[in-house]
Amino acid sequence: MVTTATDARRARHIAEQVPDPELPMLTLADLGVLRGVELTGDGTVVASLTPTYSGCPAMAEMRADVAARLRAHGYPRVVIRTVLDPPWTSDWITRDGRRKLAEHGIAPPGPAPRGGPVPLVLSPVRHAVTCPRCGSAETEETSRFAATSCKALWRCRACREPFEYVKEI
Repeated sequence: MVTTATDARRARHIAEQVPDPELPMLTLADLGVLRGVELTGDGTVVASLTPTYSGCPAMAEMRADVAARLRAHGYPRVVIRTVLDPPWTSDWITRDGRRKLAEHGIAPPGPAPRGGPVPLVLSPVRHAVTCPRCGSAETEETSRFAATSCKALWRCRACREPFEYVKEI
């Protein structure tokens, strides 16, 4: 089977449209977990995914969704690879993905911590999280965990609305 660059681009475009199972307003491309899509000489699509964190329970569904979407669009041979290096960072969420999070009332993450020593902190660290509803920085964390492990619950003191926040990883 002869494959072309157009076939490879089409396969990538199809995989890029798969929604994240935990944040369905984002595609896997928006989230930055779709690391690559290649088409081999025999027509097999090889899609590479990086989990948001080790043990992410959504990975099985992501793999199944990407494979099903590609098969539904005429690619019968699909291989999904899990790529752990480099590890995913919340910095990989695209600008469009961050906009979509905010539009859906979820505060996007700030920059992820970079290298160096990790401080040992016995009390919560206060960092600015902007309310996605009113834009106020007068916010407070109410729970370190939300519906998924990668989110926390926060409340805005200005508009008094609760909201989820995607943690920096």
